[in-house]
Amino acid sequence: MKIFQFKNFSINQSQLVFRVGTDGVLLGALSRVENAQKILEVGTGTGLVAMMLAQRNVTATILALDISKDAVNLAEENFNKSPFHERLGAKLQDFKNFQSRNKFDLIISNPPYFKENSSGKDILARQQTELTFENLIEKSAEKLSKKGQLSVIIPAESGVEFIEICHKNKLFLSRKVQIFGIKNSSPKRLILEFGFDQKEILEEEFTIEKSPRVYSEEYLELTKDFHHFPK
Repeated sequence: MKIFQFKNFSINQSQLVFRVGTDGVLLGALSRVENAQKILEVGTGTGLVAMMLAQRNVTATILALDISKDAVNLAEENFNKSPFHERLGAKLQDFKNFQSRNKFDLIISNPPYFKENSSGKDILARQQTELTFENLIEKSAEKLSKKGQLSVIIPAESGVEFIEICHKNKLFLSRKVQIFGIKNSSPKRLILEFGFDQKEILEEEFTIEKSPRVYSEEYLELTKDFHHFPK
């Protein structure tokens, strides 16, 4: 498959691993990462989000997990040729069984969000066959540091369910970004951030396109350090 070229790193892709997509770019660019020194990514795929976070926070170390051997091999390949390779690691691991003496300042994920179904496309990445919202949230609550943060991107319609499960695990919403695919449309995605402290919720909105196939000024500004855009 075609190599996806960013300004400071490139990503080899594979038919066997979920490809680079807008959800990953938004999660990597919008999540608050400035105060995180130890970061854990759950379900790294190509390694895109981990490398974006490494570019944004030059002192953070990032461990990227995936249950797919093909994904881990691909992420390792991409990490090793990046300028951040010394701070990145990939591990073949089912997050439900993940053990570590370390606690993490940030756990980040673009999780599977479709219920199990008959589709054969990207089953591990898209369907909750191996990792449910409950699995992700319960294990994250166990592995977050006291001031740590869980950051995810999910469909807008799944927000209420996800927030309720987090509350059951003593994780409280601190930031909510509504993502609109195009101006004046209904929200398509949510970026949600949670921590153990209850605080006032920061609510934001973000629009990807101002008209069909024309990026908004805010998307261009957000991704200017990553994407190559035509002059």
